[in-house]
Amino acid sequence: MANKKSYFGAALDGLKTLLTGMDITMGEYATPKVSEQYPENRKTEHIAARHRGTLVMLHDENGKNKCTACTLCEKTCPNGTIKITSTMVTTADGKKKKLLQDYQYDLGDCMFCQLCVNACNFGAIEFVNDFENATFDRNALVQHLNIAPTAEEMAQYEENAKVAAEKAAEAAKAKAEADAKVAAEAAAAPKAEAPIAEAPKAEGTKTEEA
Repeated sequence: MANKKSYFGAALDGLKTLLTGMDITMGEYATPKVSEQYPENRKTEHIAARHRGTLVMLHDENGKNKCTACTLCEKTCPNGTIKITSTMVTTADGKKKKLLQDYQYDLGDCMFCQLCVNACNFGAIEFVNDFENATFDRNALVQHLNIAPTAEEMAQYEENAKVAAEKAAEAAKAKAEADAKVAAEAAAAPKAEAPIAEAPKAEGTKTEEA
């Protein structure tokens, strides 16, 4: 059986435990504090670089969106936070490509999993450590991250499409004329008569005289 402590022994153990706890408390009381006095310390506050505050879109050296509207991030997002609107346009060299019209990001639905950033093959989006996004209006959390194409750019794309259509029509017309010429030359050429095949001669039987 375990030895039972006396009343005074238990009291001394309790006092020892109390003193131990008070020693730890007083030690922490004398330790320099690391509390941040927000928002007074906005200018000196340090936020970890890995902190995911909000999603932003990156741009190239010409100030254009890096996003190609491939919709990989939209499909990857588990919350449906991202909605991409795009249209097909014609470039100056006559090629078709997707043009980003609107990149909608709902910060209120985002759970900051970063799956969208990991899925992007063009480095077009990233999370920054800006966390001051509090608002009384939930609609203010719906952000449009891209730089929308200007009216001049859309007009240029329409002009490119018109020029490409004219070139395609000219090429089709030239091909049709070439095919018609080849067909006419083939019809006007004299047809060579096929040689008449001679009928094979029947081999006679020889009768041997007895």
